[in-house]
Amino acid sequence: MRKYEGVFVFRTDLTEEERKESFARLTGVIENGGKIEKTDEWGQRKLAYEINYYKEGYYYIVNFEAEAETEAEVKRIAKISDTLLRYMIVRVDE
Repeated sequence: MRKYEGVFVFRTDLTEEERKESFARLTGVIENGGKIEKTDEWGQRKLAYEINYYKEGYYYIVNFEAEAETEAEVKRIAKISDTLLRYMIVRVDE
């Protein structure tokens, strides 16, 4: 299994319940094919530049171990999610 770090930026106009439900869907996919080592909830932060008329985003940082197929599935889910503004998953060198 490989180590990854994912950054997920959610829209700020979502309710807390909607945001947590969407984040739980992403972490569920990760846990299905790997394991989560650490999750940081950074909260609402100002974006470096405006994305789809949003000036702020709600940040989650997730460190996890998974197979390449699981990482691809997380990217697929994030890409079709309308609650996310941006996401980035990078492989961490050991």
